[in-house]
Amino acid sequence: MCGVCSNGLSRRKLFQGGLGLLAAATLPIAAQAQTPSNPGDTPDAALDKLMQGNARYAAGDLRERDYSAGRAARAEGQAPFAAILGCADSRVAPELAFDQGPGQLFVVRVAGNFVTPDGLASLEYGAAVLGTKVIMVLGHSNCGAVNATVAALQKGNDLPGHIADLVRAMKPGIQPVLKQPGDDLRQRAVVGNVKANVQKLQAAKPILGKMVASGKLKIVGGVYDLASGKVALV
Repeated sequence: MCGVCSNGLSRRKLFQGGLGLLAAATLPIAAQAQTPSNPGDTPDAALDKLMQGNARYAAGDLRERDYSAGRAARAEGQAPFAAILGCADSRVAPELAFDQGPGQLFVVRVAGNFVTPDGLASLEYGAAVLGTKVIMVLGHSNCGAVNATVAALQKGNDLPGHIADLVRAMKPGIQPVLKQPGDDLRQRAVVGNVKANVQKLQAAKPILGKMVASGKLKIVGGVYDLASGKVALV
């Protein structure tokens, strides 16, 4: 363990204390990588770029890429235009789903695509330091973490290990859905979980909420359909 961490400082305090230094070191690189004509220069343009990429993916029309090209430049810094808070599910790969190459997306993943303290710090870093213009909370159809949460809330299942922590974290977004009518409970739970975490990020202090209010950042929700590969905004 490093000396700073052994002194008992939390990751949050370490992140906040070093934010100015990181910004000073990283932003010039980002400025060089993102020219004024970059399609990701505004939140709306960044979201449009994501959705256009997903349309190509769903249609099987992915762009050909030389992944070795630009590798040396990427070693000097990164300037992703969008961040994804996605599920850890192995069937959902954000870079493929949005047809983006290395260095384009800043991705945080956890089963159930919900906000954790470390995930929030990462998304703050992406927006405030690296310059991401849009954050998408990306759920997906037939999500195992969502289905387990629905079952646990309905039946009181005693889940093993730390899996129960997923249920506690996802409960605020999913429990209200259980009271709503309809046969598509699992899909409604996926959407409810996405929307709850979008709202949490939009109100997050001290960084993301302020950036959203100033128009510098957009935070949206999406659901990836495993069968078609299409992402629907919710």
